[in-house]
Amino acid sequence: MKQYNNQGALQHPLRSGFNAQSTTADVIAGMDLSGKIAIVTGGNAGIGVETTRTLAAAGATVIVPARDVQKARKNLEGIPQVEIEAMDMMDPATIDDFAEKFLASGRPLHLLINNAGIMWVPLRRDARGIESQLATNYIGQFHLTARLWPALKAANGARVVNVSSLGHQMGGVDFDDPNFLHRPYETLQAYGQSKTASNLFALELDNRAARFQVRAYSVHPGSIGGTELGREAPLELFQQMGFVDEQGNMRPEVLASLKTVPQGAATTVWAATSPLLNEIGGVYCEDGDVAELLGPGSAKLHQSGVSPASLDAHSAQRLWSLTETLTGIEFDIR
Repeated sequence: MKQYNNQGALQHPLRSGFNAQSTTADVIAGMDLSGKIAIVTGGNAGIGVETTRTLAAAGATVIVPARDVQKARKNLEGIPQVEIEAMDMMDPATIDDFAEKFLASGRPLHLLINNAGIMWVPLRRDARGIESQLATNYIGQFHLTARLWPALKAANGARVVNVSSLGHQMGGVDFDDPNFLHRPYETLQAYGQSKTASNLFALELDNRAARFQVRAYSVHPGSIGGTELGREAPLELFQQMGFVDEQGNMRPEVLASLKTVPQGAATTVWAATSPLLNEIGGVYCEDGDVAELLGPGSAKLHQSGVSPASLDAHSAQRLWSLTETLTGIEFDIR
């Protein structure tokens, strides 16, 4: 019996046995993905490389769409069963081209890992006028998933995993002005909006697609050392968030909480493969398990847990309709 997570109904840890220290090797142990096809966006950098490596080592064929194909080849060198294709999440035409080429191959798609993302960048817009964090962290997920829907449906058992963030707690979706056309740009709000949207998308996608054996999840990988994600953020922003002190040195408690890359990618791999999730979808996961639901009206930024506002069924339906309007893409699941 399929179970749905509207209003966070399923946001209860499953006692998976994993935790913040668990690695990709831990969560994939004993899994055989031979014959499975996976697509990992952003699979050539940061936790994406580890996700790609882990899935391939378990037997999957992994396709990595990348903005910089040459860089991707270098970063993924030596990993077997990997295919690299050109795609830029900020360029809708390249998403269409990539999806068209994959569909033409006639292969089913068992795992779609929407991993690509950006964080805390200056105001930019894509060709459609969509703010860049929303475009990359959410709109691109929606666009790619919609185009690849026939292949997901053909798998007769597929999962879509959206890499989100505890940053969803920084802000909800502004349905009246999602692209900051009529309000001052605030990069933290934009980031929070994009991650809330990613959670809502996983919720609504699961609601619509479960009857076709396609389940969807959102995940928080944790704070991870050694990635390029915050490379454009000014020092003042890290100070504002309490990550570094007045001299720019990372605070000891923050340093102690950082995950390694294999630990950071573990929840993505767990959500993509765990049999514990066979009958559960639309949930937000962290530390190799389903996350706790935060209390209503919680104002402070929590280091764990998911905001109820990002699992609201009405908001998820509203966002789906808004996204179809913003992109001109009708994502009709049938």
